[in-house]
Amino acid sequence: MKILLLEDELMLNESIQEYLEALGHSVESYLDGLRAYEKIKDNAYDLLILDINVPGIDGLSFLEMIQELKIHTPAIYISALVDIEDISRAYNLGCYDYLKKPFHLKELALRIDRVKLDKEIPRVHLRLSTHYSYDQEHSTLLFKNESQTLTKRQSQIIDLLARNRSRVVDFEQFRIYVWDEQIIDNATIRTEINRLKKILKEDLLINVRGMGYMIEKP
Repeated sequence: MKILLLEDELMLNESIQEYLEALGHSVESYLDGLRAYEKIKDNAYDLLILDINVPGIDGLSFLEMIQELKIHTPAIYISALVDIEDISRAYNLGCYDYLKKPFHLKELALRIDRVKLDKEIPRVHLRLSTHYSYDQEHSTLLFKNESQTLTKRQSQIIDLLARNRSRVVDFEQFRIYVWDEQIIDNATIRTEINRLKKILKEDLLINVRGMGYMIEKP
């Protein structure tokens, strides 16, 4: 894959580039967002790996700006930031994945492999089942292409699961993304998801016992 890497920590930047190139990827790396932005305007990439807190243009604004140029390349964020607002903004922008520093390079490689397997990532709509799809741009669940009415919390649950298709979302991720890090027990999360399951017209949400929930790719 042809990858654009935006990471301002020089040693980490070089380590990621060296590791991914050894796996056969082509990597162009940048230390600041402005230089990366100028480059992407005239070049096509298969994947973006973006730090958030970088000079020039931060990683979140970078993704917003290229989307205005109609560039919808899948992005994986790598960041030491754990602020819920940053994480929420990243997923609302349609990022494919989010890795918290420090991380193992092999873990990054596994996330990249998922991007390679997912042919639908560049598309705005994610297919969830025979009749359900998810409009990432408008954060809307569709059934036979008709928008479905959900509560705010139900919409957040679908959003989190849809953007992580075929990956188990654990209870801590629900607490962070849906409940804004409130101290709630797993039973409360299960109850809310069961309410959502009852109004769905297909068996969309899968309970992975002892771990969390997921939506399989159709």
